[in-house]
Amino acid sequence: MKRLVVLLPLLVVAGCATLDDFLASIRKDQGSIALEQRPIEMPIAPNSFVLTHADQSVVGVPQVVFTRSEDTLSDLAREYGLGYDEIVTANPGIDPWLPGKNTPIVLPTQFVLPSTPRKGVILNIATKRLFYYPEAADGEQQQVLTYPIGIGRVGWETPLGATTVVSKAKDPSWWVPASVRQEHVELGDPLPAVVPPGPDNPLGTRVLKLDMPGYLIHGTNQPYGVGMRVSHGCVRLYPENIELLYTLVGIGESVMIVNEPYQMGWQDGILYFEAHEPLKDDAVSAEQRLQALLDKQVDAAARPLNNHLQDHVRSLAKSASGIPLSVVTYDANEFMVRARVVENTVEMDPNAPTLTEIREMMDDVGDETESL
Repeated sequence: MKRLVVLLPLLVVAGCATLDDFLASIRKDQGSIALEQRPIEMPIAPNSFVLTHADQSVVGVPQVVFTRSEDTLSDLAREYGLGYDEIVTANPGIDPWLPGKNTPIVLPTQFVLPSTPRKGVILNIATKRLFYYPEAADGEQQQVLTYPIGIGRVGWETPLGATTVVSKAKDPSWWVPASVRQEHVELGDPLPAVVPPGPDNPLGTRVLKLDMPGYLIHGTNQPYGVGMRVSHGCVRLYPENIELLYTLVGIGESVMIVNEPYQMGWQDGILYFEAHEPLKDDAVSAEQRLQALLDKQVDAAARPLNNHLQDHVRSLAKSASGIPLSVVTYDANEFMVRARVVENTVEMDPNAPTLTEIREMMDDVGDETESL
């Protein structure tokens, strides 16, 4: 890996033949050990990362886990700190509900940090992830917590911009908007004007109210929808994640909501590119967003990326896998060389819903509008 760091400036100005020859030598040196032959390690902590130096902008590592016969991608996503869309996108062609026994599943547990000041809560709606930077004490390294989120669906977009947390509530009541009540009446499923705290409350057990009328960060009683476009604009987290975040985030905490489907960042001297499918209703075109990122990006020698590397990044963007890929490595599967094979730590819950019930939940998961 050191050779990548040293020669990155050379590659930026070198011709295609030099780049191809160099990458061929890297593949020969590293080789590729079959996943089944790699040692099984313990998984990394799913939500908390320490930034070892100020210019680090990528955290985590990619992982691979082998399924058991009863696993679903939704189960694996929650266990390893991921959202539903993240794990499905990283595993094209795999049946999310019946992946089969001993199927290797890619866990996209490496993340490029949003290009924002590292303060407070950052929501990137394009990647469907929340990042929180607790204030570090003097002499301590900065930490970042990251969680998958559900966001507003088409027509009910989660708004962008800067805001703050103005109030907090445990076990909130859900005041059902009139439009939602009317919708449920038409569906033959009438709702009360107020849903009290409890298992039927779509807000879950914790709420952070934003200084944007009607918008909240909250839990959910339907965790299978976390990581999807499912809400009427609010942001929802797994119950265990919102409960921890609730204890850390105080009233007055800053919140920044951004839309960054394309991101670049550095880790251990390597430049990574992470691409997600842009939101369907994005007012800015994918080409504009990608070019804006390329225009401001520089290499290890602080020089703009040349046309060859820019074209390479554009080719990586087409896959939109959500997995950070090394810009200098001309191979979209390079992350598999770096991936850790980890223990399957999913614990089967005897009270968990059946596969049929889960599918029904996924169909209904976006039916409620959240409002305090």
